[in-house]
Amino acid sequence: QVQLVESGGGLVQAGGSLKLSCAASGRTFTGDALAWFRQTPGKEREFVSAIRGGQITTIYGDSVKGRFTISRDNANNTVFLEMTNLKPEDTAVYYCAARAGSWPYATEKFYPYWGQGTQVTVSS
Repeated sequence: QVQLVESGGGLVQAGGSLKLSCAASGRTFTGDALAWFRQTPGKEREFVSAIRGGQITTIYGDSVKGRFTISRDNANNTVFLEMTNLKPEDTAVYYCAARAGSWPYATEKFYPYWGQGTQVTVSS
């Protein structure tokens, strides 16, 4: 059974930084794409970033470009999201996602595996 477990969320002041981690178990995702999405109450889930399997190709949502960095540790089946210069509008539950395929889609429908989410709150 595939399981994705996020960690690293919390409360931070605007301008601060956080690093999220997502550890996968039950399946190795070395050659598969991994992604981060976020969601606030009453809104649809928003794409944040994705990283291609097997190659260091990354994509980002427009609202986080230049501030967030996605990376992966294939040896530990883990994906990270380093967030800098955080803004109050970054407040959300952040979810990691995985798919069986290398292409890093920016649409949640392509990702069958999801974590339970971790809360990030940025105070002004």
